[in-house]
Amino acid sequence: MMSQSSASMRRWFGFVFLLLTLSSRSSLADQNDDAAAQGNYYSNADYSQGDDYIKYWTDYALLPKRCIVYNNVDVIVFSVHAQGYKQCTDDPVGTYITPVPNFLQGYLQYYLQIQADKGNEDYELPDVANYAYCTRTVIQNEEYWLQIGCSDGTTQGLSVNIYSDNTCTTRSVVDGYDDANIDVSEIQLPFKHCQACVMWVDKNDDEIDDMFYENRQTSAPLCSTAWNYKQTCDRKCQHTNVEKQEKDNWNTPDKILLAILAIFGAGMLIAILRKRQNMSNKDALLEQAAMSAAGLQQAHVIGIFLMIVIVITVFALLQLKNITWALLLIMNTALFGYLMKLTVDSGVSAGESVIGPDGTVIRHAESDDSSVESRDENAGTYHLPTLA
Repeated sequence: MMSQSSASMRRWFGFVFLLLTLSSRSSLADQNDDAAAQGNYYSNADYSQGDDYIKYWTDYALLPKRCIVYNNVDVIVFSVHAQGYKQCTDDPVGTYITPVPNFLQGYLQYYLQIQADKGNEDYELPDVANYAYCTRTVIQNEEYWLQIGCSDGTTQGLSVNIYSDNTCTTRSVVDGYDDANIDVSEIQLPFKHCQACVMWVDKNDDEIDDMFYENRQTSAPLCSTAWNYKQTCDRKCQHTNVEKQEKDNWNTPDKILLAILAIFGAGMLIAILRKRQNMSNKDALLEQAAMSAAGLQQAHVIGIFLMIVIVITVFALLQLKNITWALLLIMNTALFGYLMKLTVDSGVSAGESVIGPDGTVIRHAESDDSSVESRDENAGTYHLPTLA
């Protein structure tokens, strides 16, 4: 009886010991998992190893496009390019969004890396960089929180936004604006400027360790941070707060030059009309024959000219400067060429000059008609000799 009781006690203690052992192992595993998760959070290399995991950033480049408020969150729209040597002119891997504070933190680390490469080891970020994190402040005895976000006036700038909660999610809007009067010009992002993910500098082998090049390729602060916190920017996102391209308006010098070219063209047109009024019948018939050979009538030429004038006027009103300049110069060149042709033709018809075989203008001495008339006038001056 005593042996049975002793055996039962031993089995009970063994069961308790087994439970304690399993519990301690489970707790240790949980601690290891937490430590691993914490390590993964702070390690760019292990943060996300999904299908889109990028280990080496050497060949990549990033293009910040604009700052927008999407789903009530201030985000940076950017594209990632796999062929960085093309300066972001190649087709992007994709277009994404990342919250402004996360993107800015990565950019600031990237900027510190550049300063260190330049030898500015003692460089410190400006105080306004602290607003990359939600920061408490007191304004007129009221508690607010400040954090970097998108500017209200443009999609190409950052501002310090005001929030009424300590998570910086509830905006404090006054008269439609939530920007604080704080200068952030020292930490503005390089919008629409391609940024290489990895910056290389010449260093002596004595200045670096064996892992320098490996770490430089895998730890790209800007690109890896933006990539880790990214979300795909869908069609709706890409059309949010898209700024319309500002037209290049006509400035004062443009208007003056435009007026000069218009007056010059109008003057040539008036000169052409006068030349045509004084055109000889022979030249008029020759010109008419040339137009008929080209399948045109005088009414067609006038209609084409008026249409060109109307098109130039419309383009000028639409502020399309390049095409307006091009058409105006072409029209003036054509008018000038035609005026020169009429001038030369009128000179030939007046007997002042003739066109030589090689196309050059030469002086006309005497016409055939005047020679015949001269011979007729002198015809009676010759007398036959009298025969003896």
